[in-house]
Amino acid sequence: LFNWLYARGRGGKFLLRIEDTDRARSTPEATEAILQGLRWLGLDWDGEPVSQFARAERHAEVARAMMAAGTAYPCYTTPAEIEAWRAENPNRPFVSPWRDADPATRPDAPFAIRLRAPREGVTVIQDAVQGEVTFRNDQLDDMVLLRSDGTPTYMHAVVVDDHDMGVTHIIRGDDHLTNAARQAQVYAANGWALPVFAHIPLIH
Repeated sequence: LFNWLYARGRGGKFLLRIEDTDRARSTPEATEAILQGLRWLGLDWDGEPVSQFARAERHAEVARAMMAAGTAYPCYTTPAEIEAWRAENPNRPFVSPWRDADPATRPDAPFAIRLRAPREGVTVIQDAVQGEVTFRNDQLDDMVLLRSDGTPTYMHAVVVDDHDMGVTHIIRGDDHLTNAARQAQVYAANGWALPVFAHIPLIH
């Protein structure tokens, strides 16, 4: 609602993207329910809806380019190893042992691609609603961009899509505020300009 009002009130474009990377939940019926719901509310959109899943190769391309540039790295840690580490280190962000590993030690095995996030300092979000919000970088982990099966994570895909679609303003619930810090790091790693973030209270 607020995205639509903001775009229409300022002569902008209201873009619709179906974030359907979760293939178990994303069905044609689920997509149609989204379209019908928006039409029922009178929230018309500009252009054709964009399927996030259809852009998976583009997301993978960016992740591979980041790895080549050194802003991301291959991680061979297994889910079991991560689970064991977290059991021993509760309430701490996971730090991959592969972040600074010698490339010569990399095994011939499937790997995920992780963001090489800054470990020191802070990430600051200048939020249009919340004001200046600061996150300590040592509290944020190196999030996975591309899973070991080659599929992109939602957190990576949304940044690539927002950039490619020319999104200037992201207005969403304040439960996504922490996501903004992680996503800002992906923007920075690629040298892309940040959009305006506006995190608003959830509507019930």
